[in-house]
Amino acid sequence: MRHGKGETAGGIDRRRALQLAGGLALAPLAGPALAAGAQTNGTETGMQDERAEPRWRRYRIGDATITVVEDGQRIADGPYPTFGADQEEATVAALLRENFLPEKRFANGFLPVLVETGGRRVLFDTGMGPMGRANGMGLLRQRLEEAGHRPDDIDLVVLTHMHGDHIGGLMEEGGPAFSKARLAMGRVEYDFWTSEEAKNGERRDNAALVAKNVAPLAADALILAEGTEVVPGIVAHEAFGHSPGHLVFEIGSGDDALWLTADTANHYVASLQRPDWRVRFDQDPERATATRRRVFDGLAASRRPFIGYHMPFPGIGFVEKAGEGYRFVPLTYQLDVAG
Repeated sequence: MRHGKGETAGGIDRRRALQLAGGLALAPLAGPALAAGAQTNGTETGMQDERAEPRWRRYRIGDATITVVEDGQRIADGPYPTFGADQEEATVAALLRENFLPEKRFANGFLPVLVETGGRRVLFDTGMGPMGRANGMGLLRQRLEEAGHRPDDIDLVVLTHMHGDHIGGLMEEGGPAFSKARLAMGRVEYDFWTSEEAKNGERRDNAALVAKNVAPLAADALILAEGTEVVPGIVAHEAFGHSPGHLVFEIGSGDDALWLTADTANHYVASLQRPDWRVRFDQDPERATATRRRVFDGLAASRRPFIGYHMPFPGIGFVEKAGEGYRFVPLTYQLDVAG
């Protein structure tokens, strides 16, 4: 993989950044030292995010520009039993201790991704939207604007799947949050969430959210399946299990490729080091486990970078096979230096 230096967002001129990044496989264009846009708007969210760094990062892969945006972060009890539901609590606690993590509390982030390629702006997932703002989430549109993108700039909104933390930001004030964007979605996923089984079963609340946020945009939607080219340079792949029609996406090709793995693995330790452990939100646990191993076996073998929706911000890194599963290797300076 070819490497190149990045620039901070505070000094970015977009045209100049694209020129500098041309031909780089994956180069960060926004560095962690940048302070601009570091805090959320407390009047909008009801709370202040006091972390010192901006909550978006921009990278380059081949001809595409990738911007990762943190929609928000939730601090909660866990990760057991959400992760390792089929294990003893002490077993999960031991794994966390081995990885220098708290045993009773964890941070869960939400990372939509904007891909600019071929003159198109393609947004993957929409975060929590209005339903998350009282708890410091639902910040996607605000942070996209901090990164230089207005809601009306988005050409296509792609749903990896239709759980609430991915579709909550589709609607704002009774209308589409990205008013000029076409929707792209998987047929298998949509058919399940609009089925009588979903509407009347234990997941009926999520089905109601699909009816509210997704259904009004469905008539003109681009339908995705295995191998569908979303736009040139972005290909959909089936990764069923976490949800009935869960999708992952390959951006670029060959040495200039990055994968969006969405919710294939949702915790960088519990889901990757122990891929066979049950995850509460996996609707088909056996299939989700098989998919997790298939996807991350491929990434480990190819050494391609990936972005996971719930990986630690900014969510980008690599995996290698280790023990029973995989080790997550976060992106650090690998792409800032040549050789």
